[in-house]
Amino acid sequence: MKVFRVVGEINKPNFKTSFRKEILAEKKEHAVERIYAELGSKHRVKRFSIKIASVEEISPEQIENPLLKKLVVGEVEVGRKE
Repeated sequence: MKVFRVVGEINKPNFKTSFRKEILAEKKEHAVERIYAELGSKHRVKRFSIKIASVEEISPEQIENPLLKKLVVGEVEVGRKE
């Protein structure tokens, strides 16, 4: 599995915001599809209201999400500090 960073914005009539999300997926297309699904379910946004600016594969060192980083790097336990 690869890690992708997806950057874009949501444009609804009463709600405009940008987003930057890291997703674990096999291909860019799968990452985009997962973004549509997650944003649609959490923010009740239709696909045509989501504008994706960029999708890039990132290395494990560039991951900002701590849970995703621990999952990818392969540490023993997620909540444990060593």
